[in-house]
Amino acid sequence: MASYPRLFTPLDFGFLTLSNRIIMGSMHTRLEHEPQGAARLGAFYAERARGGVGLIITGGISPDRPGQIEPGGGILDSEEQLPFHRQIVDEVHKAGGKICMQILHAGRYARGDDLVGASDIPSRINKRKVHALTDAEVEATLDAFARCAELAKSAGYDGVEIMGSEGYIVTQFTSLRTNNRTDRWGGSLENRLRFPVEIVRRTRERVGKDYLIVFRLSALDLIEDGFTHEETVIQARALEKAGVNVLDTGIGWHEALVPTIAYMVPRATWAFAVKRIREAVGIPVVATNRINTPELAEQLLADGVADLVSLARPLLADAYFAAKAKEDRADEINTCIACNQGCLDFMFRDKVATCMVNPRACHETEFPAGPAPRTRRVAVVGAGAAGLACAVTAYERGHQVMVFESGTQIGGQLNLAKAIPGKEFAETLRYFGARIAHSTIELKLGTTPKAADLVKDFDEIVIATGVKPRIPEVEGIDHPMVLRYDDVLSGKKVPGQRVAIMGAGGIGFDVAVYLSQPGGTPEVGEFLDDWGIDRTGKSTGGLAKPAMEPSARKITLLQRKPTSAGRTLGLTTGWAIKAELAKRGVSILTGVQYERIDDRGLHYSQDGKPALLEVDNVVVCAGQESVRSLHDELTSLRAPVHVIGGAERAGELDALRAIDQGMRTALAL
Repeated sequence: MASYPRLFTPLDFGFLTLSNRIIMGSMHTRLEHEPQGAARLGAFYAERARGGVGLIITGGISPDRPGQIEPGGGILDSEEQLPFHRQIVDEVHKAGGKICMQILHAGRYARGDDLVGASDIPSRINKRKVHALTDAEVEATLDAFARCAELAKSAGYDGVEIMGSEGYIVTQFTSLRTNNRTDRWGGSLENRLRFPVEIVRRTRERVGKDYLIVFRLSALDLIEDGFTHEETVIQARALEKAGVNVLDTGIGWHEALVPTIAYMVPRATWAFAVKRIREAVGIPVVATNRINTPELAEQLLADGVADLVSLARPLLADAYFAAKAKEDRADEINTCIACNQGCLDFMFRDKVATCMVNPRACHETEFPAGPAPRTRRVAVVGAGAAGLACAVTAYERGHQVMVFESGTQIGGQLNLAKAIPGKEFAETLRYFGARIAHSTIELKLGTTPKAADLVKDFDEIVIATGVKPRIPEVEGIDHPMVLRYDDVLSGKKVPGQRVAIMGAGGIGFDVAVYLSQPGGTPEVGEFLDDWGIDRTGKSTGGLAKPAMEPSARKITLLQRKPTSAGRTLGLTTGWAIKAELAKRGVSILTGVQYERIDDRGLHYSQDGKPALLEVDNVVVCAGQESVRSLHDELTSLRAPVHVIGGAERAGELDALRAIDQGMRTALAL
């Protein structure tokens, strides 16, 4: 607490006091679709309440049927649904927390067939036909928001957040991009702002003055015909006058062509837009997006950027973020690395959300807590992602754990992944290092144990020896110009100015990013310039002309498959990676056959036609092979052995699977 005095200063609204300035931002989890959904959501939120967060905001709950994000999605439009919500609220309150329900009407972003919106203009990310709400239907929608808030108060929620950002129904009314109405709900800015202002006014009438109303305002739209800063301020002041207690901030519509929360976005990139809003109003303002450490959160408060900070994914990664910061144990925080692989990517595949670095997230009721039934002597061979997760979890369950690592440092393939600009795996390694340091785990670096000794000294043996690069059978593959991806990413070998990358999977794309950005992760200003973000506040939508410069290297990615390259990339990050590489001039060739490598370069054929890439180096990114000789030897000795991670199945640098498997294996010991 002494290290973060502003972060842990209470905020008193008169009728409600928050213990600190940390808000758990709204996240969709899809737990409401699962059996015992209320119990699972209650356990999920309650763990964050026990972790010390000042206020929790739920995933979006629709005020009516047309507003549901998808069929079966969260909704609160009748008293019959109150028991579901009361079960969630009761769990949070028993854990000592405060919780707001977010009211979200999806509008034209809904995944059903009967879409509604301010106008009949479809979205580029949802081509379904849109019905423009009639005046009577607009009135009914406004009343539905107010009624939903009233029901939320009856359920025991401490407040509501009205989702007025990211391209949902509210922004569909306020933006000229999506509102071509000529009635009292369209045309002038005053008319377009009538929709959100009326929502707040009617909601305040229903819930009374002593009830928290948060409004999530779009600080930057990042779309054509979006708001200027001046228009954003006019909206913010109108909402304050209508009765809002807190202005939360959102960045970018879902259809924006600018990444806003993925790992390539520098931390606190959007602080400039949030601060401008705070300077224009007299109520508390929340900063959000890419805030993942208590040091950064404290600095944003100290700099006057905001009055509170919203952490969504960081509280997936570590439910006890706030408690650890307050107790000056920040080194033990399991930091969100903005990979999106377990949260958003799962959501878009209709799977329950979780977290790469914390597989327990959203599965709190499934995994056993407390000590294991019996204490075992556990050997973990390999200190990569899988081995580290297994070792730490086994220790937490009360087992005696020894970790053997043949290298001189922990991390395995994570030490390569952390070299990619923007990827924050160094935080994951710092976390595991701290966990080991604060435990009785014995770590043996530079050590490869013998199978006979493992059988003699341990009750359980876990093999997590990882992978090695696969070298394809191509004539000339042993030519001096050929480099392995691990040698390149580790810095042992530096490619020349003309580079061919064999393999356009995740590793191939990572190498292309690494080689095309010699300066590493860009600073905030560089990122904003590269992607065309206006910092003056004068342009509509906050957009300017992108200034991303081509790479100094001439880089070509090659793929044997004739399908589009990058299909294994994350759903919510892959598009940005490909867009960036295209702007940097990286070429991609698909459907190629490798012929040979010689002094001239890489010979290949495409559509049966021979071709040559004259390059200085060829970087091989052709997949991996499992390293499991020790496992095979132990199996022959009939030892109690478990194999996890890359040693169990070679593939992309799949830390999500490795960490999940490591944790589950330890829980089963």
